[in-house]
Amino acid sequence: MLIHEVSERTGLSQATLRYYERIGLVPPIPRDESSGHRFYSEEVVDDLTWLSCLRATGMGIEDLRRYRDQRADGDAREQKLLLQRHAVRLRAELDQLHARLHYIETKERLWAAREAGDAVAEAAVVAELQAGRDIR
Repeated sequence: MLIHEVSERTGLSQATLRYYERIGLVPPIPRDESSGHRFYSEEVVDDLTWLSCLRATGMGIEDLRRYRDQRADGDAREQKLLLQRHAVRLRAELDQLHARLHYIETKERLWAAREAGDAVAEAAVVAELQAGRDIR
């Protein structure tokens, strides 16, 4: 499979595919002798598919490398621990996003109350904001 086809199938840009090869996240990709175009095997495309999924969760390159190595070793325990640590990071990010969203929604209510000339609703929202919601 050619690089543009792999890019379409995995959602990874061609530059990312070349980068993953350059840093050794995937093995060297064989090239056509006459054209020099990379030709990806189904096995490598399958690996790139799960790499793409994990990367989309925000997993870093070094963790991707560890996951790949543990996968090759068949070390399910270490893979599970790596995924659990990543899930903890994602939950923390979600908590931060929820707090930020709550802040934005509260500010929307403040401006809606001001626009409507509703001093009572505005005072309630101001009190909520002054209560010190952490927006992280």
